[in-house]
Amino acid sequence: MALLSLAIGSFGIGMTEFVVMGLLPDIAADLLPALWVQSPEEALGRAGWLISLYALGVVIGAPTIAGFAARFPRHRVMIVLAIALTVFNALTVVLPTFELVALSRLLAGLPHGAYFGIGALVAADVMGPGNRAKGVAFILTGLTLANVIGVPLGTFLGQQWGWRTAFAVVTLVFAVGALCVARFVPAHPGSPGRTMREELGVFRSTQVWFALAVGAIGFGGFFAVYSYIAPVVTEVAGAAEWTVPIVLVLMGVGMTVGNLIGGHLADIDLRRTLLWGLAAMTVVFVVLAMVSAWIVTLSALVLVVGIVSSVLSPTIQTRLMDVAGDNQSIAAALNHSALNVGNSLGAFLGGAVIAAGWGFTAPSWVGAALAAGGLLIALLSYRIERARAEAVLAVAS
Repeated sequence: MALLSLAIGSFGIGMTEFVVMGLLPDIAADLLPALWVQSPEEALGRAGWLISLYALGVVIGAPTIAGFAARFPRHRVMIVLAIALTVFNALTVVLPTFELVALSRLLAGLPHGAYFGIGALVAADVMGPGNRAKGVAFILTGLTLANVIGVPLGTFLGQQWGWRTAFAVVTLVFAVGALCVARFVPAHPGSPGRTMREELGVFRSTQVWFALAVGAIGFGGFFAVYSYIAPVVTEVAGAAEWTVPIVLVLMGVGMTVGNLIGGHLADIDLRRTLLWGLAAMTVVFVVLAMVSAWIVTLSALVLVVGIVSSVLSPTIQTRLMDVAGDNQSIAAALNHSALNVGNSLGAFLGGAVIAAGWGFTAPSWVGAALAAGGLLIALLSYRIERARAEAVLAVAS
């Protein structure tokens, strides 16, 4: 019940982060009506800032909150974070203008990384040595299930009764999650002796920076594609608006399957899972760019995109925990900072190429380039790690 309670919160996080993608045209038309009439492409690019600002909130909040809260009991920190997620998402429901909604999205992102990071530590402790990636995957299952159920449902409700309805549902999910965390998550001590300065020592590790770069750049390719999937379905493939939630369900199914596979594969061979996952993502995005004009092939590729991208989620998380040494609390949260740098970067670049008039398939090419960049960084990281290990052995011998 404790892990299920944490997964409810991760379900809410998955829904609040990704439901924007399916409702981007609705949000742009409502909050930027004049610009929408003048140039729908430019309005969509501007509305994409809401995705980037949420991601920026995660980037700011994850290391700050996790570093500060490392010394406090983890179960109490999780309660506070769940309450904060409830309040900040409620603001998105009621605030009237684009600027204020943008502020609420920034605030809603602040607790995201710390919630996942600290929750992942709790789950990893429960699962024990040799099964840490599976523990991380369990918490992430709430996020992936959100893409099967929550995001398509929220998209449908938002299309029928206004996009704010989706965030009202998100707020309710977080409220239930906060109550469940308070009721079922047992006392879990923090690290009373840890200070913010000690936690920030994680940034002295070159391999930590490499792992963060892989998440930010490599996984940014996924967000470049996912952020603008709704206009690809309706404008490129020419499908009806009601097909968007169906395509999102396929993405969510793929993400759920990929997350479970990734947790298993990462426990077997972390290095190969990371490298082959990034290579596969690059290829899939190239193919997606070429077949998006047909709804059947688009739907099939969206499923594959979900699988391949989510294989990387627990893999990158575990890699970062492996290279972080004693700084586990902040490292676990920093993974979500990195992924949301990727979210912000991918959404921004995808919106930029659309606004430049390159078409709605252009973000797929951006995604392929970013995934390839992540692969090159991962290869460089492992090469340096191997060279240092060989040097140590040479000195010892």
